[in-house]
Amino acid sequence: MAWVFAYGSLVHPESIAATLGPDPARRTVPAVLAGWRRGFTQCRDNRACEKTFALPDGTIPPYVLGLNVHPAAGEEVIGVAIAVTAAELDRLDGRELRYDRTDVTVEVRADEELEGDVVTYVAKPEHLALEAPPGAVILRSYAEAVELAFAALGGPERLALRRSVLPLPAPVVDGHLVADRVPPGNPRAW
Repeated sequence: MAWVFAYGSLVHPESIAATLGPDPARRTVPAVLAGWRRGFTQCRDNRACEKTFALPDGTIPPYVLGLNVHPAAGEEVIGVAIAVTAAELDRLDGRELRYDRTDVTVEVRADEELEGDVVTYVAKPEHLALEAPPGAVILRSYAEAVELAFAALGGPERLALRRSVLPLPAPVVDGHLVADRVPPGNPRAW
């Protein structure tokens, strides 16, 4: 048994179920990742990746940003720890194509003891953009999925999410999928 520290869309049970399948017994525990910062610093080339989104007018933005965490002394990220098996971690690796699975066991605090290792997903160096590149966007479907996930957790967590990502580094836009090579378990809406 291991744990995944979720800090974005995976916080929502429906999002994790989209990759791992529904499991009403899946354990989730409120948790904090100490010494890290959350932000829209994961960047994908919208024209060359497994899914390409266009704006309502047909324009294809060059880059799409997603949430990421990176080390930052004195900061912390609120999220949840999700109990997973080794096979489930492998499926999550397929979903998190632009991220490396990173051990954060010693940096996670939870309301209860987490037996086993705790990992989170951190943008691969080639997908890290501490500054948004020109033309980058955030898909509204993704931003709303993250907001919904934290709204389900409650008021303080939702406020912590907003404080950690505002001001947004790029405009939030409506987009629709126009090219699709999406692996199983990888969300198609963002």
